[in-house]
Amino acid sequence: MRCATALAILIGTASAALASEGFEIVIPQRPGVPVVINGIDASYAVVEGQTSLGKGNYMQPSLYGGRPVEPEPNVGHYYPTLGAKPGYGRMEIEPPANRKLPKPAESYSRSWGAQSQMQPVQPEVPMSPPNVILAPREDGVPGDYANPPPAYRR
Repeated sequence: MRCATALAILIGTASAALASEGFEIVIPQRPGVPVVINGIDASYAVVEGQTSLGKGNYMQPSLYGGRPVEPEPNVGHYYPTLGAKPGYGRMEIEPPANRKLPKPAESYSRSWGAQSQMQPVQPEVPMSPPNVILAPREDGVPGDYANPPPAYRR
């Protein structure tokens, strides 16, 4: 009885262990997002090998039908020092030396400024200034406005 139980356990565990040893067809979960294995796009390709996480060792998977992935997308960088022509943009053509030159353009210049307007000339101090008006005193004593103090007389 023990032998039969051990054999049943061995057959059950061996079939589960061998289930991950076959091949798999890789189907991406989201369209347009590649499944990359070791730098190769494995979308809709066949992968063979021991790649599960349950094993303690790792074997290089065999990939059938994948295509290499570019490490960087080709965005068309242009470096003039390389001597290559740009992939897009204006085509620079050097004109011949003996060509007919166009007539020179008229000169164009623009300037602007800011300043204050001129003020009228301030009049000179008159030779006879107007008389000084005395304010009333604040102590309540009525002032004599007809006869001002001697310092204010002319």
